[in-house]
Amino acid sequence: MSANAKNDCSVVEEELDEEPRSIILSMISQLRKDMDLSRITFPTFVLEPRSFTERVTDFMSHPDFLIQASVCEDPVQRFIGVVKYYMSGWHIHPKGVKKPYNPVLGEFFRSRCVFDDGTSAFFVSEQVSHHPPITAMFYHSPEHHIAIEGDLRPKSRFFGNSVGMLLEGYAKVHFGRWNENYQVTYPNMYARGILFGKMVLELGETSTVTCVESDLAFDVEFKTKGLIWGTYNQIAGKIRRISTREVLYEISGNWQTQIFILDVREKKRVGSLEPTVLFDSARERVVPQLVACAGEQEANESRNLWKYVTKAIVENNLDNATTYKSAIEEEQREDAKRRDAAKDRFVPRFFQLETDGNYHPKLQDIAEDPVKAKEDIVNWIFTRPDGRLQDFDRAEDDPVVLAAGLAATKSLPRH
Repeated sequence: MSANAKNDCSVVEEELDEEPRSIILSMISQLRKDMDLSRITFPTFVLEPRSFTERVTDFMSHPDFLIQASVCEDPVQRFIGVVKYYMSGWHIHPKGVKKPYNPVLGEFFRSRCVFDDGTSAFFVSEQVSHHPPITAMFYHSPEHHIAIEGDLRPKSRFFGNSVGMLLEGYAKVHFGRWNENYQVTYPNMYARGILFGKMVLELGETSTVTCVESDLAFDVEFKTKGLIWGTYNQIAGKIRRISTREVLYEISGNWQTQIFILDVREKKRVGSLEPTVLFDSARERVVPQLVACAGEQEANESRNLWKYVTKAIVENNLDNATTYKSAIEEEQREDAKRRDAAKDRFVPRFFQLETDGNYHPKLQDIAEDPVKAKEDIVNWIFTRPDGRLQDFDRAEDDPVVLAAGLAATKSLPRH
């Protein structure tokens, strides 16, 4: 693989025209190095047409890997399956170097998946805090006894010729069949070349997957390209025993294209061994998120809330996108003033802050029986204020969505 981005098809890059770059330069002239960007309003041409509450679902793009892992009898193979699932979510991205909408307080996104065997999974995320921004999430597949919960706390920083998004927070994958928890941390994201050169998306730093119950940990370094040497999107990781630190497997490759796994113990035994493919993004199918039409969504449901902005971005009408985006942001400021005046405290709808400092779903003690669990989860996530469930069979009839050509897919294009 060439170190030159022009020859690397896996590199996520974008070249800005003179006008957009001049706008960024004007905005950046007001910033200081290492400054927190959470209160900075970004121009619409750097936005991808979806909210961060929806972008979280990128991590659920390949649920088949979790389903396969959850039925493995061998705890090491289960752990490898979770690692495969974790590494599979990073190749999903918008075209170019874009950032999602900053969700407004109380905004939420909900969806469901239907698998080939007729089983299902359900998802909800909610913006539970605006300053600092915190997005809480919940994913559950009752038939497979798989649950994911967590909260993401992105912090944006200005580093001169790059902007970084530091992904703090927690996430936990739970296998009910084995009573195992897999704790997950995230790498940082960087948009390089915002002042000069092509803009390039990179992941950097070290992240982990840890399962105390199986005594296993995965440490992976997302490598950033050097100024002269190196290549984009490279990773290097190890699966090891927590108690003895014995390395069982090595993980390598490119998080955008192919990831490889090597059995270290087997290599020692036979003397020479080539790594095998763990994940190939070109061969794997992305499972779409099914979302109810705009008419079935509430006012602060992500796609409905941002539909005018999304339509304008899709149509490349950046003036309209800016106008609609500013209106949403102004309404959020007015809502904050009204709460302050009334001394009201915002209470999230789906999640609650607990004593561990993290947000957890309000739905607790989910039944082991998949039929009962599915009923409870569906009622909790999809019940509307009028008491009825969202109708996923209703055809899209919203003129804004139809005009933007977004009704043709239940899952917005991401790459």
